[in-house]
Amino acid sequence: MKNISFSVTYEEAPEGGYVAFVPTLPGCHTQGDTIEEAEKNVQEAIELYLESLKAHGEEIPQERRTLQGKIDIQLPLSA
Repeated sequence: MKNISFSVTYEEAPEGGYVAFVPTLPGCHTQGDTIEEAEKNVQEAIELYLESLKAHGEEIPQERRTLQGKIDIQLPLSA
């Protein structure tokens, strides 16, 4: 059995808690009240996603190199 890794992004949810999503696996996302809960839930979501791919005879997507940046915008913007 081989190990494979996926990048996961965690965001604070406006209503509280955290949302976790896996950019390489479209639609693979979950949430949790804490980071730890979101991490546990996203691991389960990934496992289920991969089981579904296998059941449908589909390939596991290969993670691509991604870069993350930040852009500052000065407000107010003119109309």
